[in-house]
Amino acid sequence: MTIAKGDRLPAATFAKITENGPEQVNSDTFFAGRTVALFSVPGAFTPTCSAKHLPGFIEKADALKQKGVDEIACTAVNDAFVMDAWGKSAGAQGKVTMLADGNGDFAKAVGLVMDGSKFGMGTRGQRFSMIVKDGVVQELNVESPGDFKVSSAEHMLGQL
Repeated sequence: MTIAKGDRLPAATFAKITENGPEQVNSDTFFAGRTVALFSVPGAFTPTCSAKHLPGFIEKADALKQKGVDEIACTAVNDAFVMDAWGKSAGAQGKVTMLADGNGDFAKAVGLVMDGSKFGMGTRGQRFSMIVKDGVVQELNVESPGDFKVSSAEHMLGQL
């Protein structure tokens, strides 16, 4: 079942790279008591994700925060090392937190997986964005396959 507006996010564990190496991030703790702009991409370093999706959130980080977003986070079914390298190469430090969903557990739990096997990518998370307040989905924007419209930072700004 796909998550919907008004639903509480399921418990999941992400990973991120810190100065101490990889660390687990509990979703209940991460989303508690604040507003998070979360977006998911099919894969780090992939064309649309690298040219448009992540850069849009980096560029609009200040505007999103001015509208009440406490943190911006990007997730993908990649390992924490790849997510960290992608974030660094894109200049995301201090603007977008890179959360690895290495096994796709979060994507499965929210019912937003896609089959990327024809591209050699296996099961991945769909392209989507959501505004999460204190662990509850306030807005959910799921892209149609191959599209990049409703999950953008620009679209999200209009929702805040």
